[in-house]
Amino acid sequence: MPHAVSTQAAPAAIGPYSQAIRAGDFLFVSGQIPVDPATGGLVDGDVRAQSRRVLENVGAIIAAAGASFDRVVKTTVYLVDMNDFAAMNEEYAKFFGTPAPARATVQVGRLPKDVRVEIDAIVHLA
Repeated sequence: MPHAVSTQAAPAAIGPYSQAIRAGDFLFVSGQIPVDPATGGLVDGDVRAQSRRVLENVGAIIAAAGASFDRVVKTTVYLVDMNDFAAMNEEYAKFFGTPAPARATVQVGRLPKDVRVEIDAIVHLA
């Protein structure tokens, strides 16, 4: 049976969803935005700073499931402005080794709390 995975080291869900769901050997991490879990506030700064916080949040959830970034098989990056792609990509590359996970990056009209970036992930735990 699928079960929720959560940690106080990442922001609490702000709606009717879980930080992540473990289903068999896979962990599905909900989209994370640049909220500092210690303060509950948004991270100030450009898309680099926001991307770093988002990935730190994703990493905390993955760690709560007993895994690390090297187990990530797929991510989706949502950007409000595709002009932020290069800056986001530079931060993103700091978190992933080789081979990097499969990824889709899309531009969206708006994100929760009007942030610039959101990232979700699928992790293979076995």
